[in-house]
Order: sequence, then structure tokens, then C-alpha cells
Amino acid sequence: MPQLVPNTTPTRTFEDHRGAVNAVAVFPDMRRMVTSSSDKTLHLWDLDTGVVLKKMEGHSWGVEALAVSRDGQIIASGDADGEIIAWHGETGESLTQPIKAHSCYTTSVDFSPDGTVLATSSYDGMMKFWCTKTWQMRGEPIHCGGVNCVRYSPSGELLAVATTDNIQIYNPGTRERVASFKGHTSWNFSLAWTPDGTRLLSGGYNDDPTIREWDSLTWQQVGLPWEGHTDVIWAIAIDPTGTLVASASDDNHVRLWRFSDRQNVGFFQHSLATRPLSVTFSVDGRHVLSGANDSNISEWEVPKGAHSKILAITPACHACVTGDLSTAEHLFTQDIHTDANNYTLYAHRSFVMARKHDWDHALEDAIKSVSIQPSWTGYISKGIALCGKGHVQEARAAFDVASIFMREDSIPNHFLLLIKAIALFNADQHNEAMLLVKELAAASPDADLGCRVVEAYLNVQLGIKALGDARLDEAADHFTAAVNAGAPSSEFIHQTYEDLTLLFGWDLDALFLTAHQKRCQAFLSAGKPDIALEAHKYMMETIDESAKTSCLVWSNAFKQECSALCAANGDAALAASDYDRAIDLYSAAITLNSASTTVFANRSKAKLGQMLWMEALLDAQKVIEIDSSSYVGYNLKHAALHGARRYDEAIQTFQTMLSKLDDAPDIQTQELRQQYLRPSQVERAVRQVIDAQLENAPLRVLDTTTGLLCDREAQINTFKMSTEYKELLSSTVTRSDFDAECIEEVVRRNLQYAMLSHRWEGKEPLLQDIQGKSVYDSELDSFRGMTKLRSFCKTAHDAGYNWAWSDTCCIDKNINVEIQESVNSMFVWYHHSALTIVYLSDVPPSSKSGALAKSVWNTRGWTFQEFVAPKVILFYQSNWTLYLDDRTLNHKDSIAIMQELKNATGIDRSAVVAF
Repeated sequence: MPQLVPNTTPTRTFEDHRGAVNAVAVFPDMRRMVTSSSDKTLHLWDLDTGVVLKKMEGHSWGVEALAVSRDGQIIASGDADGEIIAWHGETGESLTQPIKAHSCYTTSVDFSPDGTVLATSSYDGMMKFWCTKTWQMRGEPIHCGGVNCVRYSPSGELLAVATTDNIQIYNPGTRERVASFKGHTSWNFSLAWTPDGTRLLSGGYNDDPTIREWDSLTWQQVGLPWEGHTDVIWAIAIDPTGTLVASASDDNHVRLWRFSDRQNVGFFQHSLATRPLSVTFSVDGRHVLSGANDSNISEWEVPKGAHSKILAITPACHACVTGDLSTAEHLFTQDIHTDANNYTLYAHRSFVMARKHDWDHALEDAIKSVSIQPSWTGYISKGIALCGKGHVQEARAAFDVASIFMREDSIPNHFLLLIKAIALFNADQHNEAMLLVKELAAASPDADLGCRVVEAYLNVQLGIKALGDARLDEAADHFTAAVNAGAPSSEFIHQTYEDLTLLFGWDLDALFLTAHQKRCQAFLSAGKPDIALEAHKYMMETIDESAKTSCLVWSNAFKQECSALCAANGDAALAASDYDRAIDLYSAAITLNSASTTVFANRSKAKLGQMLWMEALLDAQKVIEIDSSSYVGYNLKHAALHGARRYDEAIQTFQTMLSKLDDAPDIQTQELRQQYLRPSQVERAVRQVIDAQLENAPLRVLDTTTGLLCDREAQINTFKMSTEYKELLSSTVTRSDFDAECIEEVVRRNLQYAMLSHRWEGKEPLLQDIQGKSVYDSELDSFRGMTKLRSFCKTAHDAGYNWAWSDTCCIDKNINVEIQESVNSMFVWYHHSALTIVYLSDVPPSSKSGALAKSVWNTRGWTFQEFVAPKVILFYQSNWTLYLDDRTLNHKDSIAIMQELKNATGIDRSAVVAF
């Protein structure tokens, strides 16, 4: 084996402690790390930034032991005075006060796999168990001598204890000691279980600085001690795949071992005065983290090629990896001619033949291999070949035999189960294969990474098949499952699981990129471009920079295709009046740089449909920016401004739109122009209706809003300044929009007026008194009748009428012709009024029935026509409250009032109403 060169330069150093770092643990979320130190604190770190998220204080002595529950929810720590503290895994806040667990130095803490129990040990000779809900001790302590380390097996069925005298194995459920053996020459210092629980590793003291491997069935030592360290081994860690081991020693080295052959494949050298005291792997297995007595934590990169290989690194192996199977077959055949009894060569050539789907020759080589010498490689090749031929039952038996030899060679059992699952999957046993991977992941959490990689790949294959069969939703589900596996970088996957490439030709480098891309395509093919875009966004946020570069062309083409489908689906949604969805789809198309006038115009239409006027206006403006010569943007802008009640701007925009239509050279647009009316045409039509309306209206009226006296032209100008008039012009843009009844209704509603019927009393304000002044001005208070006139205008205004007429001030009594015309027209004016208000100045509030009949209003000469001519009439008492508090909308419909007037005048109600 070539001489190893020590790595003396960590990739990063975490600095903040003020004492030796005695323990280090990484959280399952891969984002954080917690460390404990002789400075009496724990530190919670962000692994991405290297920043301390929380300094956890509470211990009075140096913190010697540390553990994190498998779900990452609880941290436990123990100090040199025998106290333990539980902490919240997310916040780092303490969950308990310090608990006096032991009488002296706490040497080790470890959670049961389900996180319900914490085991603690000490030099006081006892091991104790604590409920993680109540933090009360469970049962009696176990007396087992001075304990250096306690570790639960992955299944939780066993608990290993390293003491100063021996290694003890307990059933934690029954507290029964099931095994005890000497272990190392003197003290047994550190322990670590393999992910499948079939092996236990132990580290010795300075007189036996080796790692020893123990079979968990027989508790016999497997192989020779692992030699390399020269001083006490403080800590041992095994990577998530179970293929690498790291050990921290007082000899200032952290060594890296390959589990399959127990070879030292790397070591990390701290400075001469520095002693690494703790060690662990990152969750993805790419880095080793070691804490030392120099107060720092060092991060080291796992060297490439450190993991176990089914095939040694040879030209034939390289040909297998690159897919040059003919060359690989040729090279193995040459080697077999040289060494015909080499069982490994036959197994390796069997793998190649299986890759070529030459199942007969693959099986032939596999049988030859196991006939020369049974081995795990031989039986794996046989199992794969049998699966290829469809002999599934026989293949299962071959894999079972392979497991026996893998155990003897200390190959992690989960690796065989994954190969078996893949071979069964390739034999169309999809459900069985997926179930096997899921059960393996559940039973052996430390094998989770490998299971995720394999499950992801199998899901990708299922997704590709479903996609080819047009089962698009099913395909999307499979690709989503692959993406959600959340495995580490493709580079690390490839390095760790290159054997899968050798055996099955998997492209692990592009595994998760492929899953992401296929997922995007499945959603797109299913006509779900919005979801496809979300998937694409997630992909770009998740993959690394090199992957982004490699898929740039694909990404651009996908976005273009997605944009087109978004726009098409948006059109369909718009046609179905599903405006929210249309907006979302058009927005997605625009986000993908589809900046066409059509997409912006259609999104503007959808926003108009949702009455999102200002948002629709922005899109209309964008259409104009892109193509200012087209009428389309102006048409949409007009609609948005109209909806926002910005009628002046809307009318101006509409006129601009007409000019674009007028200038258009094509016949189709010119024909379109014929559909539209100019505002001036609408104005003329409205003026005709106004003139007809005013023909039967008074010559002058009071503006109930301003209190000013207005002639007809002023009245018309006021109407033209009104919002309703502008809305009418803005909404009547096409010939089909022209609605004579609507115009008549708007004009009628705005020009309708109220008439006053009253008895003159004293000095009433005349036209010359109020001309140019508002009846609401206080300077007119000197007129006795001003209060009445002002109250009349307010009452009319409150009733919804813009105009009011009173005979006192709305007739120029200096012009005889006007007086005569007014007298002649009075009946018509009252008849066409919207409301006639009768003011009974001599009827006090709360009067009883009969007061109207007795009122002097009934003695006037004009009373009869002012009573019978109007269609609607209301009687008001002296304080301007309704007579008898009768809230009938028209007192001609009031039985009580009409009966009273009938009794007084002898005129029947039906005659009054039908006059």
C-alpha cells in the first residue's frame, strides 16, 4: 500500500471556545453542530457560515460529554462534577436545571434510538437511565465499574459499555448483561457501532492504542487489531454509509480507516502540542470534524477514493465506470487467460456481462467464480445474473448466501441489501424492491443515505417509465419522491456509491439533476406549467453551480416551452372567465421573459375582469411601450381608467386610440374603426336629450350643493362637469354601447328637480337678492324667508336632487315676459318635477291629523294646481319634519293624509292621483 501523506491543513477551523473541545456532534438537518468544552459551555454552530448561533451556559464545571437525539430535538450534556443538563435542539435553550446525576466526572451520555431514554456514565462506577420527558431516573443504576463510554446499538436492543476493566453488553430493556469480555489490554476507552449493528468497534488506552472489531453475535474479535495510533484513542466515529471509520488519538492524529479491509486510508495531523479529543463525520460523510485541546474544531475533507470498491482501481474498472464495456470484457478476459483460477476475475467479468444484458454468459461466469471459491462477489454476481434471467427465487437465495461472506469480510450488510433491491427492481419486482429499501432505511437509520440514493434512482426509473406511458401525474409523483430524498452533492454520491455505477451502469453524477428535470417535464406535459415553474425554481435553488451551468441550455428551452404553455393555458382560463388563474399563468409567462404585447394585453384583460384597475392599467401601459402604434394598448388603458373612475383620462386615451385606428393602413383595422363613436357624437346625442328634458323644466333653478342660482346653460355646464356625465361619455364608445334609454335615464337623474309649494311670509329673498350668492351664506340671514329657502334646498339635496325651484327667487320679477311665461308653465313644471315639497309653516311639530286641512296653505289660490300637478309630494311641518311623521315615499299614497285632504276639499284621492 502506498505511503500515506498526513493532511495538516483543515478546510475550516471553528474558533470560539476558551477551553479544550471534549465532544462534537452534528445535527441530522446537516446545518448545525454542537460542541462542548472545558470552558463550561456548549456552542451551537451554523455549519454553512461557521457562526456561533448560541452559547449555552449552565454548567459549573467543564462539559465532558455530549449527545444529540436522532431527531435533533434534544441535546444532553454532562460535566466534570457529575451534573447533566438537557437543552432544546433548535433553540439551544435549557430544558432543565443542572441535574446531579453522578457523584463525580460524567464520562459519557447517549440517547436511545427512539430518544425516550438518556444513558449516562461516570467514574463513580454507575450507569444511569433518565426519562427524557420527565428527566427523572428510570429504574435503579447499573453498577459496572469505572465507565469511559456508553453507546446504544442502532436498533436500541443492545447497550455497549466500555469500562476500565472490560467491555460489557446489556439489554437496556431488561437491564440484563448479555456479554462481557476483556477487550483491550487495560482500559477500554471509546466505542462505536456500525450502522447495521453487526459490529462494535472499541478504542484502547495508551498501552494498547488499537481499534478492535467485535462480532455482535458471538462477541469474538474479528480480524487483527487496527494498528496505527501510538497513544490513547479518545473517540471513534463511523460514517453514515458504514464504510469509513475516524479515530481521534492523543498522538495528535485523526486517522481515517476503510472498514472493509481495515486499512488506514488517510490521517489528519494536528499540531504537535494539540491533542484531538473528539471526532465525528458530517451527515453527508464528506467531512470529518475533530475537537481538540487547543479550543478549536477542525474540519477535514474525506479524501477521494477512500471508500470501499467492489472492483480495484484498474483499467478494466475505469472502462466499466465510463461505460466502455467491450474494453472491460476484453481486459478481464485477458486476465482470466493469465490466471484461470482467479474467482474474483470471473465475478468481475460477470458484472460486465450483466451490464451488457448478456445474462447467459453473466450467469456462466458467476457460477464459475463460486465453483473456484465461494465469495460475496461471486454470489452477488450470481444473484444479479439470475435476476436478469428472471429467476427471481434463485436470485434471492444467492443474495442470502452472499450476506454470509460479506459478514465475514466486514462489508456493511445494508450495501448487499441495496444491491439486492436494485437487482430485483431490474427484474420488474418493483414493489418488493421499493419495500426492501424502505424497510432497510427504517431498520437501520445510519444506512439512510444509501437508501435515499437508491430509492431516488428507482423512483427516477419508475417516473421515466410512467412518463413514457403518458401516466403524467404518476410520473410527477415518482420524480417528486426522488427530489425529496434530498441526498448530498452528486460528486459525493458518485464517490461513495461508485460500486453502483460499476454494477448497474448508473449515472449517479446526474441523478438528482435528472430527477429535477424530469419532474419539471412531467408537470409541463400534464399541462401544469405553473407547478412546473415552481419545480424549476426549486431545482435552481437546490442544485450546485456546476449543475446549473451544465443544464443551462435545457433550462432555457424548458422555460421557453413553459412560457408558451402558460400563455396558452392563460388564454383558456381567460375565455372561461377564470381570471385569477389566467393572471397567474400570464404572470408566469411574463416571468419567463415572454414580453409580447399579446401576453401583457391578455393579462390586462384578466385584471380588468377582476376589477384590478390599476394593475390592468400598468399592463396596458406596457403594451403601449412595446407597440405604441397599435390601438390595443390604448383600448385597454381606456378600460382600466374607466374602471378606476378616472374618466377625463379615459376619454383622452380613447381619443388617442381612435387616432391610431384612423391612421391604420390595413382594411381590417379600418373596418374595426367603424364600430366606434367619437366622443363628440355622443355629446351631441346627450345634448339633444338634455334639451328635451329642460323643455319642461323651470328657466332657473337653485344648485342644492352650492346654493347658487343657475340658468339653463349653467345647469347644463354643471351636469357636463359631473362624474356621471363623464362616465356616460367614457362608457359609450361603440355603436353597440349606445343606449338611448340609458342616456335619457342619466340625464333625467341629473337634471331632475324639486319644487317648493309654500305660503309667502314677510320679506322673501328675491332673484336680485341672491344672484351671485349662495343661499347657504350667512350674509343672507337678514331675509325672513331665507331660513325656509335654505332648509328647502337642504331637504331637496338630502333627498338626492341636485336642483330646486322656488317661486320667490327663481323668477326675475322685473321681466314681465318671464313672469308671464313662468305663470303659464307653472303647472307643467310642477307636473314634471321629481318631488314637490309643501311647507306648512303654521303646522307645528307633533301635530295631530287635521292640522293640514286647517293650514293657511289650503287658502292660497295656487294650492290646487301645486297639489294636483306633481306626481310626488311630501308635506313638511314648520320644523321641516314630515307631517304626522308619515314616511310614505309619496304622500299621495298616504291614506291618512289623502283622507284628510278629501275631507277638507271634497276631492277624491283617485282624482288627485290621476289628474
